[in-house]
Amino acid sequence: MRSGGWFGGGAWGRRRRRRRRQGQVARNLAELREGETGTLEALELPEDIALRLMELGFLPGTTVVVGRSAPGGDPRVYKVDGSEIALREETTRHLLLKPPE
Repeated sequence: MRSGGWFGGGAWGRRRRRRRRQGQVARNLAELREGETGTLEALELPEDIALRLMELGFLPGTTVVVGRSAPGGDPRVYKVDGSEIALREETTRHLLLKPPE
């Protein structure tokens, strides 16, 4: 039996974060870091989910600011049109951003 704490010392419980290389541009909302902003270009989600997010203010062309996240990193708070909305990473991966000009 392996030692290594309460969870066996394996990779279980560790969150792997993808880091952007310098100069690389975020392509979706999940890739932005806390405090960064992005402009939505498209929502690649099922129609019912996309409509609900649009009702909450996630419309193409809208600027979104990344806020704080839960202690485990998911969900994360996003500020859009004066509202703060928490979304999971699995959803924000499908919210595509416009490339910066």
